[in-house]
Amino acid sequence: MIKFGTGGWRAIIGEEFTKANIQKLAKSLAMKMKDEGVAEKGIVLGYDRRFLSKESMRWAGEVFAAESIKAYLINRSSPTPLIMYYVMKHEYPYGIMITASHNPAIYNGVKVFTSGGRDADEFQTQEIEHYIDDVNDIDVVGMDYDKAVEAGLIYEINPLNEYIDNIIGEVNMQEIRNCGLRIALDPMYGVSETSLKTILLTARCDVAIIHDRHDTLFGGKLPSPSAHTLRSLQNYVIDHNCDIGIATDGDADRIGVIDDNGKFLHPNDILVVLYYYLVKFKGWRGAAVRNIATTHLLDKVAESFGEKCYEVPVGFKHISAKMNETDAVIGGESSGGLTVRGHIKGKDGVYAAVLLVEMIAILGKKLSEIVDDIYKEYGCYYMEENDYRFSEEKKTEIYQTLLIDKLIPELPFEINKISYLDGCKIYFNNGGWVAIRFSGTEPLLRIFCEMPTSGEAKLVCSIFEIFLGIQ
Repeated sequence: MIKFGTGGWRAIIGEEFTKANIQKLAKSLAMKMKDEGVAEKGIVLGYDRRFLSKESMRWAGEVFAAESIKAYLINRSSPTPLIMYYVMKHEYPYGIMITASHNPAIYNGVKVFTSGGRDADEFQTQEIEHYIDDVNDIDVVGMDYDKAVEAGLIYEINPLNEYIDNIIGEVNMQEIRNCGLRIALDPMYGVSETSLKTILLTARCDVAIIHDRHDTLFGGKLPSPSAHTLRSLQNYVIDHNCDIGIATDGDADRIGVIDDNGKFLHPNDILVVLYYYLVKFKGWRGAAVRNIATTHLLDKVAESFGEKCYEVPVGFKHISAKMNETDAVIGGESSGGLTVRGHIKGKDGVYAAVLLVEMIAILGKKLSEIVDDIYKEYGCYYMEENDYRFSEEKKTEIYQTLLIDKLIPELPFEINKISYLDGCKIYFNNGGWVAIRFSGTEPLLRIFCEMPTSGEAKLVCSIFEIFLGIQ
């Protein structure tokens, strides 16, 4: 079974993530391209550092070659946003990235990008799944890799410099050069090291890197930047008196930040800070976009500038679509993904990191001071996030309770409204909220709660744990 979730198709290596399934997916996309009349334009493929990623890219490329579709394969592990940029810049109809992003090391997967470098939306992925149904009983065959290269059907390319130069052209490098910032990087054994190091060294920053080797087990940790996984980076920032610590997830589309005091800066705060910076100090105008599990502090900041903040379901394709519709300044999510108007149509941890460095340089303040200034002006909320595993029976029970019967527990806060846009989200009159939804990338139930106090957020989560029997 190949089913796309909020972040592409992801599966456990050796179970559903197999050569046969990868080639079926490639065959299906090739058929779709032919039916749409875009096959002659070719397709771009990239891969990250996960186990079998490079091999999987080649397997897919061999299928496109067998279908007489030119495949442009990036010849080294690369950030996901690089593939999105290249698809957009060179007007390819489709692109593929072999990655499972921030999932555990036993996973791998495929992200599909469409014209303009966007994440494939539900309509596109459903169409791909329909084509997959048509090829399930077909013995998919690929062309020998070396023969495909000789025939001019597979091209190996390296567009890294083009991607890096694009980012350099979008930020104020001279202001960064003037500051001599000390920066610690943690690529989390992923693919951002070369890009970020090159850009920051070009800006004359003092750069130190940890966890840069190729490790398909990601050091035994989840390759997702969080307070739990970035303790080594926190220690390095403190011990070496760094101005900022920057981490990216496995495929470099998400960012994690440690401030100058060694404090983990929640992705919600990163999103708010960058929007505030772009509007107040760079003079940009426009809305913001966030998903249902992201801070409402962004709404308050947008409102203060006479702008609107739009709420969409989880999945960055929804954010990029709404940004395109509203010409929003920024769009992001509480898991660390964001993008900015004028850049690519998807999240980019490398660009977000460089933009934060530019902000520190131009404002001439410590990152911790910039965040504190925003808190003083707008107040702050406290986020509690919890993940829960479950059996299939339990999943059915929770789904029935929350989304069919639409039952909720007794809560000690006055409810303003309830939304079922994506899972179940309850809005309280005190400005807080709680959202309960099934993950689209892993077999997890996720509860997010944001309240005026940490104690209130923990209380609401515990009430739902008891109500749903998931303690």
